Amino acid sequence: MNIFFKVIIFSLLTMGIYTLFATNYIPPMNSAPVPAEETIDLAQMTIQQFIALGDKIFHGKGTCTLCHNPVVKRAPLLDGVAGRIGERLKDTRYKGGAKDLAGYIEESMRKPSAYVVAGYGVTGSNDTVSPMPVISEGAIGLNDVEIKAVIAYLQNLGGAEVTVEIPKGPPMAEGKDSAQAATLPAKTGAEIVKKFGCGLCHKIAGEQGAIGPDLTKIGAKKNADYLRRAVFDPNADIAPGFPPGMMPQDFKDKMTAGELQVIVDYLAKSK
Repeated sequence: MNIFFKVIIFSLLTMGIYTLFATNYIPPMNSAPVPAEETIDLAQMTIQQFIALGDKIFHGKGTCTLCHNPVVKRAPLLDGVAGRIGERLKDTRYKGGAKDLAGYIEESMRKPSAYVVAGYGVTGSNDTVSPMPVISEGAIGLNDVEIKAVIAYLQNLGGAEVTVEIPKGPPMAEGKDSAQAATLPAKTGAEIVKKFGCGLCHKIAGEQGAIGPDLTKIGAKKNADYLRRAVFDPNADIAPGFPPGMMPQDFKDKMTAGELQVIVDYLAKSK
């Protein structure tokens, strides 16, 4: 009988410890509902609606504010680009072929290194190489319509005339498949890198981000506890040469417990 009660007590204590750990240390499962499919009818869209679409993309799928914001200052602010376009196109460092504001904005998204604002280039490149990814490729992958919508938004943001014409074409289905992919848990390290945009800042899983530390061989330098803490609390350990506050603080809320373990294991094996 004593053995029986000891087993019961031990089992209850064990379950209590696991419950406490799960409650306080494991992030909640992402149970957000999958957004309903949205159709964008370009033929019926007004220019103001097109600008609003660009606003949505700029602050959402394009992840532009990850760098272009007044807090972390990883990239120039864009609200005044219209007033600076003339001097940039005439700058001897300019290597592009744009003739106007719309062309310059599109070029900066497709060929970021055509012109690098002084002080914002990749370290050691003498401001000749931009850390900005090509937003029509990789993890962001904006299509031609989305790029034009962002151009319209930025023209309007800077108080310039919106010269972009709304592309003609059939209605665009926005979201059902991509939204499901965004809300379903990723199963591999590479999938997590793409889902959460890690490669926008880091070299990892074939992505060439240059804003954050190179993670291609991080497992040879840091253990799993360090890597897990880097996701939960990015400012706990700051890599030399990088200022605090650069990495988003909410990955612990966006990742499931399984995704966190997968990305930690993936990074730990990167040697």
